[in-house]
Amino acid sequence: MNSVTVKISNFFLAMQAGRPGAGTLESYFADDAVYEEPFTGQVRRHSGKADIMKAMALGWESPMEDMRLELCDVRTVGGEVHVQWICHSPSIPGGRGSGLNRYTFEGGLITSLVTTLNEQ
Repeated sequence: MNSVTVKISNFFLAMQAGRPGAGTLESYFADDAVYEEPFTGQVRRHSGKADIMKAMALGWESPMEDMRLELCDVRTVGGEVHVQWICHSPSIPGGRGSGLNRYTFEGGLITSLVTTLNEQ
């Protein structure tokens, strides 16, 4: 397993931990990182570590029941790391949802994370 794969695995473990994983999760982002996500029903862009952590904290206010994240495929495409994932939870219609995270790293830190959801 290479260092990027370990960082991605640890990122997902920290996300799955919820609020207790916040410090670890925050440590993976560069100070000026950007994060785009669709979890409120529209794509939102968060700039800077503090703004990103505020977006993450919204999910911790109403955590999904028995959430488990499964990494399906990790590959490098150009200068990005692409991770296909499945989220399992009875809180999701049908019990699961899936998507793609596209990461850009610099100096070992995430400088860009773009999350998209797959059509269900």
